[in-house]
Amino acid sequence: MQARIIFEAAGPLTSIQDVGRPGVMRYGVPRSGPVDRLAFAAAMAVTGMPDGWAFELSHGGCTIACHEGEIGFAVCGGGFLAEIDGDEGKAWQQDVLRAGQRLRIRAGAGNWAYLAFAGSCAVPRWLGSSATHASSGLGGGAVTAGAAFDFTATRPLEPRALPPPPALQGSIAVVLGPQDRHFPPDAIANLATGSFTATARFDRMGRVLGGPPLKPTSISMPSEPALRGCLQADGEGGLTVLLADHQTTSGYPKIATVIGSNVDRVAQLPSGEPIRFEVIDPREALDRSRNAAALNKAWLNDLSRSGLLEERLWLNNLVDGFIDAKLS
Repeated sequence: MQARIIFEAAGPLTSIQDVGRPGVMRYGVPRSGPVDRLAFAAAMAVTGMPDGWAFELSHGGCTIACHEGEIGFAVCGGGFLAEIDGDEGKAWQQDVLRAGQRLRIRAGAGNWAYLAFAGSCAVPRWLGSSATHASSGLGGGAVTAGAAFDFTATRPLEPRALPPPPALQGSIAVVLGPQDRHFPPDAIANLATGSFTATARFDRMGRVLGGPPLKPTSISMPSEPALRGCLQADGEGGLTVLLADHQTTSGYPKIATVIGSNVDRVAQLPSGEPIRFEVIDPREALDRSRNAAALNKAWLNDLSRSGLLEERLWLNNLVDGFIDAKLS
């Protein structure tokens, strides 16, 4: 089976993303990949495309027309609402899009969502990955109005609501460093006690935070490696949390690093949402990350196992070990 979809409208940050390109930061190339990695993984689990890609959406959403065939899809992340032909929009769902129908996705409470289709479609790759590096456009590429995609080996999906991921609430856990030595004691103290906010200034590289300035003692430092989740301070002490397309080195000091299980949460916070940071040691950060990974793995397994029997059969290799008697 096959299907053809065409974007009639697409927000300015719409792009193609897979898991990213690991192992290239030493060459100055960001990993890229999804901003919200857990929501992306959910879309892959539901559509049965563990090594596949999805459309990453942000404010502005998209409108897609199906011109041929039928194909299942999943929308995960950010509370984005998906509606077919004007039906009531729903968040975190899977459904099927048929020829002549239009799918409209609009932003919800968060900032990033992933639209994945249950089928195969070849897209451009760069350095072994279709993840789009936004500022250069390399990878699968940005998606604009008029873009058409032809899917093969398509499958329908049972219309149903998807359970959201395990809820994370409370403060955002951080580990000091890697350049906390460039900050005075009062800045370190204010990180743990100050009230910050998630602002509307964000893109795939990072998100600017509001709050008390954490001014470094100096920004005259050699460039050092930068990591996803780093809290980078400019010369006036303004903080930015680095995200998927972050630079690989930076001459601005990083006072702390948000632990991995909390980075996607910061990226999804609505504008104006208050943030409190909790400074923890590396051992506790490791324990929390392992606990979060276990919960997320169980949730993703439940997503991939649920649905109709036909869907579950699609996701399993039923011919492994098959022997042709003619060849024996």
